[in-house]
Amino acid sequence: MKTFHFGLIVAVLFAGVSAVSSAELGEAKTYKLDDEFTLLYRLLSPPKIEAGKKYPLVLFLHGAGERGSDNKAQLKWGVGDFAKNMDKHPCFLIAPQCPNGQKWCEVNWSARQHSMPEAPAKPLAAAKKVIEQMLQSQPIDPDRLYVTGLSMGGYGTWDALQRWPDVWAAGIPVCGGGDLAGAKAMAKVPIWAFHGDKDGAVPVQRSRGMIEAIRQAGGKPKYTEYPGVGHNAWTPAYGSAETMDWLFAQRKGQAAGKEKP
Repeated sequence: MKTFHFGLIVAVLFAGVSAVSSAELGEAKTYKLDDEFTLLYRLLSPPKIEAGKKYPLVLFLHGAGERGSDNKAQLKWGVGDFAKNMDKHPCFLIAPQCPNGQKWCEVNWSARQHSMPEAPAKPLAAAKKVIEQMLQSQPIDPDRLYVTGLSMGGYGTWDALQRWPDVWAAGIPVCGGGDLAGAKAMAKVPIWAFHGDKDGAVPVQRSRGMIEAIRQAGGKPKYTEYPGVGHNAWTPAYGSAETMDWLFAQRKGQAAGKEKP
């Protein structure tokens, strides 16, 4: 059953809430995957790191409009919402920037369905390598790794969940689409998907189809579909305290979709 959050629709009127200045958000970094590809990314850290404590990590995948080489544009949407929740939900957050002309998942966005490519796209593969490095160098809880993204990043989120289901404690794909055949692989991963029913860029059927496929595979994903909302479902999704509370309550090894730690 779809969940309709009418009250959250008003958040769409405040789109600027997520558009925080990039100068305020994290440290600019790079990661060289190979001789042909270097990933630009921003790293946000907990405001205070306590000795002996481990923190969750969020991989945030931006949309197509934020691709580039300035290592700033990817901060436009969503990242600011996580930054504003740092006191309540301290975490490390990686916000990589996909280069122009590339994608987190090399598929046709306008297609009704697609098959997951055999190999991950280089930007996504590099982002996973950054996570692996950080697990070795930072106080990160390996049982609390989360992936989320919007639009193109929603496709990347589904791809990451299907490709590496054992890595993630939870995922939040926003207005994206995945490979229906991969539903069984991630059926045990807590997932909360979001989409606007008036989305003219990514058909809402892409999220509906994934949710139904996961349920058919025995999973229990959450799904919120915003009535009357177009492609910017990320504004109410990331602007909701309920979304943040749910995400950070997830931990590998617990029942999928548990609400509280």
